[in-house]
Amino acid sequence: MEEHVAVVGAGQAGAALAIRLRTQGFRGRITIYGEEPWAPYQRPPLSKKYLSGEWEKERLLLRPASYWDNNRVDICAGRPVSSLDLARKTLAWGDETIGWTKLALTTGASPRRLPSWLQNFGNVCELRSLRDAEHMRRHFRTSSKLLVIGGGFVGLETAAVAAEAGLRVTVIESAARILERAVCPATSGYFRRLHKTHGVRIVEGCGVVGVQGDRAVCEAELTTGERLETDLVLVGIGVLPNTELAERAGIETKDGILVDEHGRTSAADVWAAGDCARFPLHGELTRLESVQNAIDQAEAVADDMLGAAAPYAPVPWFWSDQYDAKLQIAGWNRGYTMVVARDTDRGVSNWYYREGRLVAVDSVNDARTFMTAKKLLAQGLNVDPSMLADRPFDPRSLLM
Repeated sequence: MEEHVAVVGAGQAGAALAIRLRTQGFRGRITIYGEEPWAPYQRPPLSKKYLSGEWEKERLLLRPASYWDNNRVDICAGRPVSSLDLARKTLAWGDETIGWTKLALTTGASPRRLPSWLQNFGNVCELRSLRDAEHMRRHFRTSSKLLVIGGGFVGLETAAVAAEAGLRVTVIESAARILERAVCPATSGYFRRLHKTHGVRIVEGCGVVGVQGDRAVCEAELTTGERLETDLVLVGIGVLPNTELAERAGIETKDGILVDEHGRTSAADVWAAGDCARFPLHGELTRLESVQNAIDQAEAVADDMLGAAAPYAPVPWFWSDQYDAKLQIAGWNRGYTMVVARDTDRGVSNWYYREGRLVAVDSVNDARTFMTAKKLLAQGLNVDPSMLADRPFDPRSLLM
């Protein structure tokens, strides 16, 4: 029987997995099943270049249609896989029952459900999919006031694009500071100041308790009692992993589909990768929401499927573009106990330590520091915090 790798989820991880299988010589069938009616595409530009109108849909595609045809990768798009039968090794897609020999779940994550009082308004948007971005872009062109609920990366990136387009922007963050889950107070402060210089108002430690309007929100009430007029609302309050399909099939999940260091799930011949997968990293179960992880973990899964098993132990990295500032994060700052700031002629950076060991670095407009930090962390090298105060000190010297 011909081998058939079925990939459920047509995002970055699903595409990377299929590409890796082919480039490593897999000759069997590969099928990518996607709920959306498009071939795999990039999501980070949705809140930036696509929303601003700088890019059109075709530029978002990870590969042209000819690539998938030429490499014998079937794209089955437009409806979800509704169920899995692990015993029979089949999946249900519409009214079809399709057999597979190996299965990869790259189902990604979805925005948290909107509060009931925010539903059913035409000008309330989320920004996770191309459909979301198209909906928001239609309103974006005719709006003058944007209310962003949630001060995470998507919310702040969208705020930056809107401010540059001339909209009056207010960001409401219920936590004590923007980007609280992702970065230290110093990095949050940098971006708070940056947005302020572009006219964006950021209100932290505050929530939205209700809205007014008929078919469209025209006013929002804050927990402080203040009322804000608006004609467009973006909600960016985080995402949850798409685990429902795995759960119904009896695959173990807990804040993600649980996998080992090779991406293997609790079910035989079933792997998971990307935003939906929770895997062991430095002794702790971790779920990373990033393009880097989606690609690298998917490639590790493809290698494991082909018998070239190697534990997946990444140095995580992330990025965010806001105005002319590029934030690059190397490492995983979870549980940090100290942060050391470093300012050079190139840019600023914050170095995170956990019990005396370097665990992560934020850098803004300083690609050299970012690349150096990635290499230091990959090699397990430490940097004495006292050395960072010396401006002439070059951390690259530790790599030589």
